[in-house]
Amino acid sequence: MSDRPLFTLSIDQNEHLPAGGREVHAILTVEASGPALQPAGGVEAAEVIIVDASGSMGGPKIAEARRAAQVAVETLRDGVHFAVVAGTHEAAKIYPSGRAGLARADAGTREQAARALRGLNAGGGTSIGAWLRLAAELLQDHPGAVRHAILLTDGQNNEDERVFAAALAHCAGRFVCDCRGVGTDWKPAELRRVAEALLGGSGFIRDPGDLADDFRAMVETTMGKAVAEVALRIWTPQHGRVKYLKQVSPALADLTGLRADVDALTGDYPTGAWGAETREYHLCVEIPPGAVGQEVRGAWVRLVVPDAGTGEPGGTGDVLARGNVLARWTDDLALSTRVSPGVAHYTGQAELFDLIQEGLGARAAGDLETATARLGRARELAEESGNTDTAKLLAKVVEVDPGTGTARLRRTVDRADEIALDTGSVRTARIKKEPGPGGRDAVS
Repeated sequence: MSDRPLFTLSIDQNEHLPAGGREVHAILTVEASGPALQPAGGVEAAEVIIVDASGSMGGPKIAEARRAAQVAVETLRDGVHFAVVAGTHEAAKIYPSGRAGLARADAGTREQAARALRGLNAGGGTSIGAWLRLAAELLQDHPGAVRHAILLTDGQNNEDERVFAAALAHCAGRFVCDCRGVGTDWKPAELRRVAEALLGGSGFIRDPGDLADDFRAMVETTMGKAVAEVALRIWTPQHGRVKYLKQVSPALADLTGLRADVDALTGDYPTGAWGAETREYHLCVEIPPGAVGQEVRGAWVRLVVPDAGTGEPGGTGDVLARGNVLARWTDDLALSTRVSPGVAHYTGQAELFDLIQEGLGARAAGDLETATARLGRARELAEESGNTDTAKLLAKVVEVDPGTGTARLRRTVDRADEIALDTGSVRTARIKKEPGPGGRDAVS
């Protein structure tokens, strides 16, 4: 359709499998570009801004949160539907007041929202699942819109695990949520869990004074989305299956559990809203082994817009791009043991995340030997793979003797530096082709 950006899908893989081999790996690179992305003003959008107003947010944090929420509202383009929610042990819509769902952004509603925010005070507990359920309720009347929420918290969720898990399951697929933690008393794993379930990102705001700029940037990104929902539709042959599908760039996120069956052989994996951007995914499929010399299609990948107006999987949908993942069995060891550059690189980035998580977990448990080994290897891998941002974060937790190369944990580590490393561990360095003939793979 002419009002949509141009989507392209490229596939990087080694199709050669050894005799009896079943697993096929591929990196799927999806890019959205083209003049249709400028501007995105014709795309309906709906935004819910969720501000933690629990007791621990008192003082400068609640003041900066008020200011950030106001900046977010000011950044919305005219006509966007929005609401502001105060989160404590319950969820309360503070704007618009009354039973009306969302307000439509204009000069008048922005000023009314600002007045409501000036009355926002801190007090109460933290029930993130309840906040998300209210956001889903408010956004449900806008099924064709780019539906987005911002969630800010400074503490740990007080809900029962089953209640929290049920809320995430209820909200999955209904909207995208970007999460931010401020201060040092929240759990990065909790917000990462929300972000992964709701196809958003999570981040750490070290200084509450930086909240406003961060909120502005998140809203600007949302306002740039040109397609409300895109799914990766993956077919595998009979007796085959998708073992996993993970986003690997710009950040790690496991999409495997988000599959919605289209038919017995096909499933849709939601990817959320798209603007001008590139994302990459690691697909692993398991198929029945074939004879040496045989070639089959291991997976048929299509990029689709779910049925208009419903966002539901299935149906024909509009196909934006498509490609094949192939499998060819060989007895040539040199061919079957070659790993494609993309698969090798992003497997390393996933290993880097695991090393950081294991290292931080061991450090928290007092197992300094394991923590040193894992975090030391993580720093080495980050530097080797060109992930300079993560390498800098690791350098604040683990140091390396320049003479011997021996890693050792720093004696004192600022809690904020530890949270920054934990939160930043999902961000990856991207691999790309250098332009020109014979271009080689490079990391950016």
